[in-house]
Amino acid sequence: MNNVMAIVNDLVKGLTNIAVGLIGLGVVAGILFGDLMGVNVVGGLLGLVNQLGEAGLVGLLVAILLIHLFTKE
Repeated sequence: MNNVMAIVNDLVKGLTNIAVGLIGLGVVAGILFGDLMGVNVVGGLLGLVNQLGEAGLVGLLVAILLIHLFTKE
């Protein structure tokens, strides 16, 4: 059972790393080339930050949780 959990954990970490890399690539591509195929990555991230900012304390807690999840090794 522990072996299965370790495999699933490694899979989730790998997929998260890929997603974070793609988001970073999307931001750079969005800055250099504008919208790619109708996807506005920079605008989406700015919208997310604005929504978290408008949510007050709950938004701050969610932002801290997301930062913790993405920076946890």
